[in-house]
Amino acid sequence: MAGHVSDAVIRRLPGYYRHLRELEAMGVTSISSQELGERMHLTPSQIRQDINCFGGFGRQGYGYKVTDLKGHIGEILGLDQQHRLIILGAGNIGCAVAQYPTFSREGFKTIALFDTQENKVGRSLGDIPVKHMDDLEEFIRENVVDIAVLALPKRNAQNALERLYQSGVRAIWNFAPIDLAHPEDMLVVNVHLSDSLQQLSYRMAHRNDP
Repeated sequence: MAGHVSDAVIRRLPGYYRHLRELEAMGVTSISSQELGERMHLTPSQIRQDINCFGGFGRQGYGYKVTDLKGHIGEILGLDQQHRLIILGAGNIGCAVAQYPTFSREGFKTIALFDTQENKVGRSLGDIPVKHMDDLEEFIRENVVDIAVLALPKRNAQNALERLYQSGVRAIWNFAPIDLAHPEDMLVVNVHLSDSLQQLSYRMAHRNDP
């Protein structure tokens, strides 16, 4: 179904899920497109158009049931399944991803970290073992790995991606500051932390422009 949905809608889906999760935690049972739009700074028509891409989940005049809509969007995002992650790089970013509590609650389970530094290898981060990069291929052969997180220096990232591809991993979450070349059947999402900060800097510099 996602092949018929625009990238802009797909980018908004996690926001819907997050707001609906917050509303559910607050005890809100139903919400209109107007109210949800006000929370998300979207128009009611945009809310309806986005949600209707995946079928009609609301009733005119009654709005949406929060728990039901959250469940539907969770299924659309694949959050009704568990995803097993490995993280390459046990530095600050890799450890932060491994310990981020929301990920495990939403079905993203980190099963191992990999590094080359001897003072890290052989230890554990909570219940997550830190293994040597030399053991990467063997670990993937022996375990189901759905997603690999690259929290590596720029110089090491491309080689790591190629090793992962050869081992059968087809989904990459890349924190390395480089846009990686990858085969068409591999999904890669790049997270460039400096981009968001630079966008904020631009908005600050130009906020008083006419």
